[in-house]
Amino acid sequence: MSTKYFYNLGKKKLFPICRSLTGKGNEKTLSIIKKTLGKLKIIKFRSGKKVYDWKIPNEWNVKDAYVLDKFNKKIIDFKKNNLHLVGYSSPQKNNLVEKRKFFQHLHTLPDQIHAIPYVTSYYKKYWGFCISEKTKKLFNAKYKSKDKFKILINTKFNKKGKMLVGEYFIKGESPQEILISTYICHPSLANDNLSGILVALNLVKHFKKIKNLKKSLRFVFLPETIGSIAYLNKNLNLLKKNVIGGYNLTCLGISSQHSYIPSKYKNSPSDFALKESYKKLKIKPKKYSFLERGSDERQYNSPGIDLPITTVFRSKFATFKEYHTSMDNFEFLSSKALDDSYKVIKKSIEIILAKKYPKSKVLGEPFMSKRGMYPTISKKNNVYLSSKLLDFLQYSDGKNDLKSISKLIKLNLDETQKCLKILIKNNLIEI
Repeated sequence: MSTKYFYNLGKKKLFPICRSLTGKGNEKTLSIIKKTLGKLKIIKFRSGKKVYDWKIPNEWNVKDAYVLDKFNKKIIDFKKNNLHLVGYSSPQKNNLVEKRKFFQHLHTLPDQIHAIPYVTSYYKKYWGFCISEKTKKLFNAKYKSKDKFKILINTKFNKKGKMLVGEYFIKGESPQEILISTYICHPSLANDNLSGILVALNLVKHFKKIKNLKKSLRFVFLPETIGSIAYLNKNLNLLKKNVIGGYNLTCLGISSQHSYIPSKYKNSPSDFALKESYKKLKIKPKKYSFLERGSDERQYNSPGIDLPITTVFRSKFATFKEYHTSMDNFEFLSSKALDDSYKVIKKSIEIILAKKYPKSKVLGEPFMSKRGMYPTISKKNNVYLSSKLLDFLQYSDGKNDLKSISKLIKLNLDETQKCLKILIKNNLIEI
């Protein structure tokens, strides 16, 4: 399957879906992903469940939403564009409101007069509609202050509902794994949200066919922020034990500069591999500071979690004018940009898979003398090799490759390889 296939899948099936943190739109999205991949583990989190300092919100579903004017004409229609309704709006049953109150519940972008904004109110009860600034000005000119508008919002909150996360796991020869994460919670936004899904699907299709993968790959499709928090709450011990790096995918579908946010300490295998990938593909990326984070890299790198996840994008979220507006439509996406993004991340994963990450098999410093690896008579200058072997072990935590270790212990790569062989022979290191 080519990038073009996934581009068309997005255009025909995935883009129109009204997604949110929960609800039937997410269920439909994951169903399409499952059908595309052949399998997908669906993880359910019940509404109200506490996950760290957060709580899973009530399941929210929308059937319809519109506004009628004094002539009984439908002037705002959710079914024409699902961005018209503020996400998580509470139900309104044919409420009659005067123009002033109606306008208090309208959201526009005054500096982008033709764009409909994307607005949500997940954790506070509210209702509202989103329209273009141009439409608002037309309304203001057309209707008088005493005119009334009929508001219908057919939504439902379910306290006994659920939030869904999709997981696809490709088992490798090693329990070490690479985590690939993207989110499924934005309605009808193409670059911000859907591009990450399409690239992730392409990556799964590629790597699932490869036999004898050296390491495992874990792909997760989840609602941004609350989804990653819930997933971490459920799987943290496993992830901390096995994840050596990974990528959060977002905003990958337009032909702007390749960019990334490194993991918190900028020294993970995924950071190094991504930079190497750019170099091999002759790409000069833009590097943002971790202090400029804004997507799920926040959660994966947060205190106590500390998974070294790098975020990859073409256009940083909240920096392009189409961001969180109706202008981020499917015509905004480029199949070529998606393919270029796919190639960068694919190459990065291949680099991580190919590298050796030594990990000590003993706790603490081993007794080297009993293995003949340390002189029984200590004299000046006769412990050099032994000390380098201990230095090697010091950085063998499963997160540093041989090149990184050689730099850290100030040995050339050939000498580092010799240390590796000695340590493997003495059953002190596993790869």
